[in-house]
Amino acid sequence: MTSFADLKSHLSLPVIAAPMFRVSYPELVIAQCKAGIVGAFPAANARPQSELDVWLSRIRSELAAHDASNPQQPSAPFAANLILHKSNTRLDADLAVCIKHKVPIVITSLGARADVAEAVRGYGGLVLHDVTTILHARKAIERGADGLIAVCAGGGGHSGRLNPFAFVQEIRNWWDGPLVLAGAIANGRAILAALNLGADLVYIGSPFIATHEAAIGADYKLAVTQAAAGDIVYTNAFTGVHGNYLRSSISAAGLDPDNLDIARTQDTAFRSASSDDVKAWRDIWGCGQGVGLIDGVVSADEMIAQWRREYDAACRNCA
Repeated sequence: MTSFADLKSHLSLPVIAAPMFRVSYPELVIAQCKAGIVGAFPAANARPQSELDVWLSRIRSELAAHDASNPQQPSAPFAANLILHKSNTRLDADLAVCIKHKVPIVITSLGARADVAEAVRGYGGLVLHDVTTILHARKAIERGADGLIAVCAGGGGHSGRLNPFAFVQEIRNWWDGPLVLAGAIANGRAILAALNLGADLVYIGSPFIATHEAAIGADYKLAVTQAAAGDIVYTNAFTGVHGNYLRSSISAAGLDPDNLDIARTQDTAFRSASSDDVKAWRDIWGCGQGVGLIDGVVSADEMIAQWRREYDAACRNCA
């Protein structure tokens, strides 16, 4: 793959699966790619770091076998997410493994670096960068990103504050390159709406929590199916970066979701929890405002097929 146009031509639906901490493992990525959307995972999910090489070998092998058996419906490309923040001590090692396996798409987050973009493009890969503000978007392009992922209000996990109507239109005032829209997109109608707004692709994460392939416990999956948009809390209390989380998981951790001091870091916030065993990365569950459309646990293939039917119907209605 050498261009964004190549990427889009390999998709059966214009969707990139958002890489989710503790959720997106090879089983989910492979299922997503086989169903015709970009499957993605955070490199940091592979633990220990040496496991990343194993994961990428498995993903490539299983997708190649699928393509050989299904030449008329080959799999979509996959992506790995790299956190560029200085706190990520394994970044160089993860990047080296991505280069070794020529990962088709690298999604970068929390900082933009020209050297990383150059390294990925050196083997023909694409770099898409998560942004939540216009300032971040401009810096990402200046530092070599091939495209932007506009993470708008309502997205699961780390998320921005901007309405997609405002954010996409401001970006399109100066950037006509690849643009992916993220934030509370959870059905086929929303996918088409995002494209009409000016995005090239969409980014969907939270619905995949409620899939059989998601690598988390049944309690997290059940909580997602029982929640609605009003059950999402936006705070920076747990990581220092604003994000959206399930209210029920905050309460279960011994914290009051209505009285979180958003200036607190993860450590200070969790000193007030009722149990010394509470861990933010494990017990506080990210989720977006599109959660109200998730009403049961299904396979990734079933979910994507439903979106395709909804998308096709929406396209016909607009014709």
